[in-house]
Amino acid sequence: MLLAAPGSAAVPPGRLLVLAAAVLALHLMLLQAAPGPVSLDEPLATRQFITRTIEINRPAAELPAGAPAPVPEPAPLPAPVPQARPRAAQAEPLSTPPAAPAAEPVPAPPRAAADMPPSPAAAASSPPLPAPAAEAAAPAPREPGPRATAFSIPGSVKLLYNVTGEIKKQAWNARGELLWRHDGSSYQARSEVSAFLAGTRTQTSAGRITPEGLAPARFSDKSKTELAAHFERDRGRIIFSANTPEAPLLTGAQDRLSVFLQLGAMIAGEPSRFPPAATISVQTAGPRDADTWLFTVEGEEKLALVNGEMAALKLMRNPRRDFDMKVELWLAPALGYLPVRTRLTQQNGDFVDQQLRSTDKP
Repeated sequence: MLLAAPGSAAVPPGRLLVLAAAVLALHLMLLQAAPGPVSLDEPLATRQFITRTIEINRPAAELPAGAPAPVPEPAPLPAPVPQARPRAAQAEPLSTPPAAPAAEPVPAPPRAAADMPPSPAAAASSPPLPAPAAEAAAPAPREPGPRATAFSIPGSVKLLYNVTGEIKKQAWNARGELLWRHDGSSYQARSEVSAFLAGTRTQTSAGRITPEGLAPARFSDKSKTELAAHFERDRGRIIFSANTPEAPLLTGAQDRLSVFLQLGAMIAGEPSRFPPAATISVQTAGPRDADTWLFTVEGEEKLALVNGEMAALKLMRNPRRDFDMKVELWLAPALGYLPVRTRLTQQNGDFVDQQLRSTDKP
């Protein structure tokens, strides 16, 4: 049954249904456009932001069991700075984080704090820093001055000398000998001068034969009493039994007997390195002290010895200070540059001059 207003035409039922549907749709659209507390089709943006923040800043070791995986990001974010794990969880293996864009480099700590042990957080988050340059291995110390490159050690022999001298204008004569023995690794040298009514004076030197020539271990000088110098190479010191101050032990150091044999071995090893005017510096220890003796090569001379002439290379040590001793030394190439003559002169004019008389077996 259709209703119609008086005087109006009747409306077909189909058109009524269409009108009703249109009105209902219009009301629904107005309802959705109006502001309201809840939107059914809107995603939970606030919940998603909170969850992402927590997951990024909390270390993996602190996530509760069964926690949901982080929501994937629409765009990559900078990698967060890793945080230290609690001490109780240090033994647990860390999972490898996914690849992420490189973060900005973390500035290195100031040098003043570089020597402090790193904190656990710094050790976990920062790569190891290179060692400062000051901690690099120090270069080996340089040797003091040039060194001989070759040595030639003469065989064992006994040299016999005629000795003349003068003390306070009084001349005297004596016999002397130099006994030189070695086995290729160690050596012994003994110089002895005996004079009638004056007694005997003996100097000895003992030590090793090394790639640098002779390395004395002990030197002694004995007349009425004996004094000695000890070369303590492990400490780098020369010790004197006279209770005088110690001396530093330098490379190539010799004593007052071995120095003549060392000079001969150096020159015999490479004669071309020691032309006239060449100088040789050797630390030389006596029974009470050590000093640097500077020798100058003066050239070859012909010596008139008891058994005839012999060619010898002369070296001279001139005094540099008061009370220094003048040393003249002649080394014979025919005898492996062993000393065939030595002359020692004190500042007051006293001297000792010994010249080769003959050679013998040791």
